[in-house]
Amino acid sequence: MKKELHIFFTCLMFYTRIPCPKNIDHNPDYLNKATRYFPFIGWIVGSISFLAFYIFAQFLSVEIAVILAIIASILTTGAFHEDGFADVCDGFGGGWTKEKILLIMKDSAIGAYGAIGLVLLFLLKFKLLSESISLFQMENPIGLLQVFLLFLSAHALSRLAAISITFTHEYSRDDATSKSKPIAKKHTWKEILGSSIFGLLPLLALSYFQYNFLLAIIPVFITRYFLARYFQKWIDGYTGDCLGATQQVCEVVYYLSFLFIWKFI
Repeated sequence: MKKELHIFFTCLMFYTRIPCPKNIDHNPDYLNKATRYFPFIGWIVGSISFLAFYIFAQFLSVEIAVILAIIASILTTGAFHEDGFADVCDGFGGGWTKEKILLIMKDSAIGAYGAIGLVLLFLLKFKLLSESISLFQMENPIGLLQVFLLFLSAHALSRLAAISITFTHEYSRDDATSKSKPIAKKHTWKEILGSSIFGLLPLLALSYFQYNFLLAIIPVFITRYFLARYFQKWIDGYTGDCLGATQQVCEVVYYLSFLFIWKFI
């Protein structure tokens, strides 16, 4: 149990800005095992985001509350995944060889592709999440619970889609100095099972109210498949930025799928 707690806090420290015990560090072995808890981090980030939304929705409009909820999630993770998304936009938008793409992605400066990508990403996330929330009757406890599960399932499932790439593909960079290198090692069934349970459980809970919500898994993992295939084609694998981009794109695809299922299926 003590070791599992250490692994969990290693995951929490790596993927969020939430304070952890002082004895926790980026131990490569623990960091590799921490992938089993990555979707559970989605539970934490999703809960914080929902709490911010709920509090501000008591005094402000739903749209403003959604914006503040998105800000809360960004502050919780330190824009970890958004930064990866921007780097991928810059790298794959401006590079035409593996070496050039990797070099651009490692540059801390943001370019035009990254800036444009983030603007469009946030606009989509805001609009889709606002419309999704408006479908529920939040004055009803059941409706409020469904909104909570929507936040949790979006963050958890998108993280499962992202981390699953490490189970099927190789890390692209040759240098071991990258902070994402430790999670690129081989994984055991514990990492695969743990991440799958934490990634799918919130969606299973949401589908209790309407079973066809489970169909959202399909477009999310189709998106994951084509992103991983694209990364493999251009850089022979993935990087930490690729995982962050996958998480962000899959989160948006999940909201879009949820709306489509609600309105047409």
